[in-house]
Amino acid sequence: MTEEFTIHEISLGFPHDKEMLIRFLSDHELVFEDDIETAFGVFDQDETLLGCGCCAGNLLKCFAVDEALRGQNALGSLVSRLVENRFEAGHYDLFVITRPKNKVLFTSCGFYPLAETQSVLMLENRKNGLERFYSAFLPEFPENHGNTLTGGVGCIVMNCNPFTKGHLALITYAASRCSLLHIFVVEEDRSLFPFEVRMRLVKEGTAHLPNVKVHPSGPYMISSATFPTYFLKKGEDAARIQSELDITLFASRIAPLFHITKRFAGEEPLDPVTRDYNEAMIRLLPQYSISFIKIARTTAEAPEGKPEVISASRVRKLLAETGVTEEVLQLVPPCTAQYLKNEFGARP
Repeated sequence: MTEEFTIHEISLGFPHDKEMLIRFLSDHELVFEDDIETAFGVFDQDETLLGCGCCAGNLLKCFAVDEALRGQNALGSLVSRLVENRFEAGHYDLFVITRPKNKVLFTSCGFYPLAETQSVLMLENRKNGLERFYSAFLPEFPENHGNTLTGGVGCIVMNCNPFTKGHLALITYAASRCSLLHIFVVEEDRSLFPFEVRMRLVKEGTAHLPNVKVHPSGPYMISSATFPTYFLKKGEDAARIQSELDITLFASRIAPLFHITKRFAGEEPLDPVTRDYNEAMIRLLPQYSISFIKIARTTAEAPEGKPEVISASRVRKLLAETGVTEEVLQLVPPCTAQYLKNEFGARP
């Protein structure tokens, strides 16, 4: 970086500065994302914006640099400032999701590749960070012994917002077809029910199944809520690109650690995004010698008498409309029912 340029924070609380950033990103065919918490800019002596980098939570994103700064390590300087800012905010495990063509740029800034698809690349700032995170949950058997377990090792990734009889039915079915079943509860807290509650209810609700282990998903299972889309072109399918990256990361890095050879999911008649995700698993998981097993969703009678799929969204809808009624309690296992009574209060 030469002395002709300076880097300082862009004040997103000031409309003028925020609009300047939005316009600069647009000029570089990028989109400002509303979850951005902090942004830094590279400015010349006239305070003209020539480069920028942003962050939201533990994700660094929205990088753009003018041609005038090429070859002057502007990206490296931006990344350094953003990393320092994130550390100060208490985020130590940092990630970048970008185009594969940018791999060398970010590896030279101290980031390590995690997973790559045709469309996107994910990197992190800690070497072997994924292995270190999941090592606390690895089964206590010798390496490769997991592949010899009768029935194999299975996996389910669940949000459980909240934990329902449908979730329990899927887990029970999967557990009966594996020697060991790992449940990863989505850790990201963007749900009505906090992560610590969801995690506790899944553990309580499956305590009678001795071959089931429940873990937090960690930051290595990518949700559509946090997946950055600022660099996507018009017509690109963000949900498809996100699902392919998430599945590739799971199959290539997480599954081998746990010796997972089966992944289970319920069929999805209601949510097209989840249905498309399941279709992506059908397509991609066999490439990594992982079987995908999909089971029919559990149903329960609705007031009209017609059976309806038991879903967490149905439970949340009923809670919002009528509170904790007998209809709600019929959709959830005892542990969730007790929690709902304690937190929301039951209605007659």
